[in-house]
Amino acid sequence: MRGYPPGPLKVTEPVCPMHGEGGSLFLFMIIKSIEPHLLSCPLPEPATFPFNGGRRTIFKRDAMVLRVVTNDNLVGYAPGSASEKVVEMINDKISPLILGQDLFDPENFVEEMIDIHGDDVWSAAGAVEIALYDLWGKVNRCSVTEFFGGRKQESIACIGSAGMYLSAEDHAAEASAVCELGFEAYKFKTALGPADDLKTVELIKQAVGPNVGLCLDAHAWFRMGDKSYSAAIVEFLAEAIAMHGITWLEQPLPTEDREAYSRLKSMHYVDIAAGANEENFLGFRTLLGRDCVDIVQADISHHGGFSGLSKIIDFCERRFSTFAFHNSGTALETIVDALIGSCFPRKTARWLEYPQYAHRDKRVMYPFPMADELVPDAPVPEKGEFPLPDGYGLGIEVNEEVFTKYPYQKGPWSKFEN
Repeated sequence: MRGYPPGPLKVTEPVCPMHGEGGSLFLFMIIKSIEPHLLSCPLPEPATFPFNGGRRTIFKRDAMVLRVVTNDNLVGYAPGSASEKVVEMINDKISPLILGQDLFDPENFVEEMIDIHGDDVWSAAGAVEIALYDLWGKVNRCSVTEFFGGRKQESIACIGSAGMYLSAEDHAAEASAVCELGFEAYKFKTALGPADDLKTVELIKQAVGPNVGLCLDAHAWFRMGDKSYSAAIVEFLAEAIAMHGITWLEQPLPTEDREAYSRLKSMHYVDIAAGANEENFLGFRTLLGRDCVDIVQADISHHGGFSGLSKIIDFCERRFSTFAFHNSGTALETIVDALIGSCFPRKTARWLEYPQYAHRDKRVMYPFPMADELVPDAPVPEKGEFPLPDGYGLGIEVNEEVFTKYPYQKGPWSKFEN
């Protein structure tokens, strides 16, 4: 392992193709500050969504934006897990190792932090890595994608994501609104009881038609107390919904029940998706190694930054499996997910979840204006495809006014009640 502090940034030749020819770069840049900003966007009124075993109430949406600044005030940005624990890890475990040091190539940064601090630092180290890559791309005048083999896709196919525990009829109406943007599929959460869940799938399919797939997020099916669905009910529902153009059935069973996942997948009723709750790379190896899923899900804020996602997607590619981004966050998270996804062929990095919010369209779930205000010029889907930014580093400008407009509010962002 390379020791810390790392060596200085000394670039005398172009590092990546977008740098161009002519001229040389000789830089000494010092990491001056590492600033994790926790933010909260409260809902105007708490939104309550009843399901079969109780209700879920949304109070706010949180986000974390990391800001890494050099001595000449060049800034690198990154999304991160909106967690006080992650902020503490950045401040107490990671920052002391690199503050005041020369900017460096972050290629092995996350693995080295894990070697020092263990797997618990995976998410925090990933956020710092993204910001360092943003800086690294800016000083080398290229997109971060050039450090991961270059782009294999110029846009990423989107899944339109919204609804949560609505009535079957309301879900169908929302699906129609979301899919006006040309998405390949509509993702929704239902947990109304087996009969009403099946009715919901049937009505949504009638509303969106044969050319739009359905992604059923079933993570509440095992969170309903004494009304939680048994493995037998999950298997029955998987078979029953199979005829309705199901793109995937997501997290229908407890994360740790690998045997039940493997059995359900082996029935081949519908494609099974999971991975969002894995806490280290070993979890993803287990998902595929034990043949638990058809589609692996992960996101940039929780799964080790660019290098973590790259490692997961590469593993999917080698196992001939499909990858889909799990994303319900801000425009910054969406962009960073898309950038690393573009470095893999579409047959592997297949879908980007694109959340739709009520501040854009009052016909869908709840508002989250901070999601867009953070990156005002963020790309938006065009006919269901998310285009990539072309600038240096991440290729975007972050609106730092959100840091004061949306101060962090302690407490959970949502609550399940059985």
